[in-house]
Amino acid sequence: MTIERVGVVGAGLMGSEIALIFALAGKDVLLSDVSAENLGRALDNLGRVLDRGAQRGFYAPEQKEAALARITTTTDLGRYADRQLVIEAVFEDEQIKAETYRKLDAICAAQCIIASNTSSISISGLASYLAPARRPRFLGTHFFSPVSRMKLVEVIPGLDTSDETVESTMLACREAGKTPIKVKDVVGFAVNRVLHAFMIEAVRLVEEGVATPEDIDVACKLGLGHPIGPFELMDATQNSLSLQVQNILRDAYGERFHPRPLLRQMVQAGYNGKRAGRGWYRYDGKK
Repeated sequence: MTIERVGVVGAGLMGSEIALIFALAGKDVLLSDVSAENLGRALDNLGRVLDRGAQRGFYAPEQKEAALARITTTTDLGRYADRQLVIEAVFEDEQIKAETYRKLDAICAAQCIIASNTSSISISGLASYLAPARRPRFLGTHFFSPVSRMKLVEVIPGLDTSDETVESTMLACREAGKTPIKVKDVVGFAVNRVLHAFMIEAVRLVEEGVATPEDIDVACKLGLGHPIGPFELMDATQNSLSLQVQNILRDAYGERFHPRPLLRQMVQAGYNGKRAGRGWYRYDGKK
């Protein structure tokens, strides 16, 4: 099935940029959130993303107006009845996601694919909040931040996901300029299990006084060829999200994913990263 009408639920940084990449691919996109104010901020941010991308040569300037024109915003999930693919990108909380799926299950057409952008929760577990008839059309699509630049999408079928659903979703991702890989439905999938083991060890090095966050970031970029260091990445995606994912991984796999005490202290102190003005680095102009 060729997908032309896409819905995205949740207009945060992830959801809004997921909407953007499909709009850039010429799809008709419906983006929802709980308030018009959130949706307005999302569109303003997407305009800035496109402006920066044009300056760096990622997009032609004329793509901005066309892409934004393809994104319709709404606070009413009832408008998703005509969508062929709906991607849930709400907060990483199972109960919030469950409530979203129950609503979508009652609204979306029988052939509509519902996908979750969860980064760590089992897809088969999330499928339990949908009616059995819907489960073959449900799967995970884990995009990476920033979605407008990161090419990878982990496509995760659940126990009941049909092959046709996987194939249609992977085609839609390719049409949006992404490279999808099929990953088994395990907690944390593939990338996050590797990434958070890496992050935990990076924080342990700081705790032991082996090196500073700044020097570890430099070492990972110049010594390992990473485009961004682990502490820069935690600040960009929020330290609280790293802590949350590590708690989920620890519950699934044991002490090897136990979050480091220093990360817990950072989150408790409110040093959550760029959006908070302070994380492993300072973003408020203070020293």
